[in-house]
Amino acid sequence: MRRSFLPALAAIFLAAAPLGACVTREIPFAELNTRYGLPASHRFEPQPGLIVHYTDEGNPAGRTLILVHGFAASVHAWRPWIERLAADYRLIAIDLPGHGLTEAPKGYRATLEGNAGLIDSLADHAHVSRFVLAGHSMGGAVSLGYAMSRPERLDALVLVDSAGWPGEDGRKSSGPPAFVQLLINNPVGRTIAKWFDPRLFAGGGLKSAYLDETMVTDAVVDRYAELALAPGHREILLTQQSRPAKRVTGDDFRKIAMPTLVLAGEKDKLIPTEDARAIAAAIPGARIVTFPEGGHLPMEQLPDQSAKDLRDFLKSLPPR
Repeated sequence: MRRSFLPALAAIFLAAAPLGACVTREIPFAELNTRYGLPASHRFEPQPGLIVHYTDEGNPAGRTLILVHGFAASVHAWRPWIERLAADYRLIAIDLPGHGLTEAPKGYRATLEGNAGLIDSLADHAHVSRFVLAGHSMGGAVSLGYAMSRPERLDALVLVDSAGWPGEDGRKSSGPPAFVQLLINNPVGRTIAKWFDPRLFAGGGLKSAYLDETMVTDAVVDRYAELALAPGHREILLTQQSRPAKRVTGDDFRKIAMPTLVLAGEKDKLIPTEDARAIAAAIPGARIVTFPEGGHLPMEQLPDQSAKDLRDFLKSLPPR
């Protein structure tokens, strides 16, 4: 085992060597807060050293939605929905540890269960007893975990191109290429990955996610790349556990009883639309809407249509 691993590790070093010029520094939070803080930005400290950034805006008398972004994203991913829904709803968006402007203590390890616990802490901090929980991609998996463990707090669940389906149909779940897994699954590989400027990977990844390449502006690439350079973020991104500690099955989905809306882009290149259909079929009474021209980020790529579908769903909910 050890001998077979060494040549692969050597290949990582050889591939990394020409990129030495791309080594980059971390960007202090004070600098990032100046660039990417929002008028609605707030912070709270649910545990020592973990300073969670979130935004809270909209109609305080309206129904509350808590919004959970996907991998490597931030509260900024929800801006198109917030702009369209703020007149009628209270909208709270969170930056998970390792993302956006949230600061974590050295050595922090993010888990799906820990992130779900932060949703609970945020709701308590914001004095919200019940709410609608919306999650995108990785944030969808966090939201599913929350719905399964704390259903009494939710009025409804919204899943946008969500991760988290266990694949009962026998399909192999999609994942990173083998060389990427090798890179991030050992300490030396993670150290190498932390050296490099995220811009090396951000442009291509964002074009795949947005589908509409005109949306991948220099400003968008800068925001993703620079926020990834916050102190400690790359370490958390490379070590976080995005799968549940306990194996989830289709039976767990069938126990979800709150109203559920599933949104998905038919042209999502990151999470198959079949997963969205499987989730919607497994959750009793779930409503599914797919976008024929949508990619992985319909709330940004198709904000008017996706926000309308969300509004229609929210109007169908029983009064609070």
